[in-house]
Amino acid sequence: MESWLALGLAALATGIAGGMISGLLGVGGGIVIVPVLESVLGYLGVDPLVRMPIAVATSLATIIPTSIASARAHHKRGAVDIDIARLWAPAVGIGALLGSLLAGQARATLLTGIFGAVAALMALKMLLPLDGKVLASDVPRSLPGRMLPMAIGLVSSMMGIGGGTLSVPALTLLNQPVHRAVGTANLLGLAIALPGTIGYLLATPAAPVPPGTVGLVSLVSFALITPATVIAAPWGARLAHRLDRRRLSIAFGVFLSVVAARMLYRTFA
Repeated sequence: MESWLALGLAALATGIAGGMISGLLGVGGGIVIVPVLESVLGYLGVDPLVRMPIAVATSLATIIPTSIASARAHHKRGAVDIDIARLWAPAVGIGALLGSLLAGQARATLLTGIFGAVAALMALKMLLPLDGKVLASDVPRSLPGRMLPMAIGLVSSMMGIGGGTLSVPALTLLNQPVHRAVGTANLLGLAIALPGTIGYLLATPAAPVPPGTVGLVSLVSFALITPATVIAAPWGARLAHRLDRRRLSIAFGVFLSVVAARMLYRTFA
């Protein structure tokens, strides 16, 4: 009984933190949900072979309602670029589905190393005063330009996080205002989470999983975390629009620095 109470309290706190981060920074909150859920599953005695995959898959599932709540809050403030979302969503979705299907095949250290390095570079971009530095004057519309959102969907799905971790700095490098990039990233998070979750629901676990788990998605944890994330996401969105452009860029840069440090530590520890 105490173990399930611990799971419930941890899920509630994690959901609130994840929802706030989603609304504030345009990410799905997975950077909080994945490590906390993995630790709680370890406390409950879940096999290490499936502990992290379940945390990743369940985190991705929670991003579906969180992205909807965050995107609606940003859309009310005119901070969602529907044209970019329509342009990127198909490629992002394909990448997310491939990522969930490939997640069990790739070496974890390779994935965390690549992601940690990319996150560190993106953090530098957001922290340094490079607001006028862009790679292009607008988001590319050509077919080769769709490779970027596909890569964002692929990596994000494999790590159980919303696409904002990569899509926000990518969009700012493509001359998009940071507030608009954050709002659009929330909508793109849905394009990542929905196909990615389907892939994880169809996955075959490498070891026994806890009751209430379908594929690699823990429906119990999903039911506990989701309400808190949906409630807290609009709070983060309101806070985001109270910060000026430079402060929001710095906040996102600090967030990415934490992500990079955690990923690189897991790679070389």
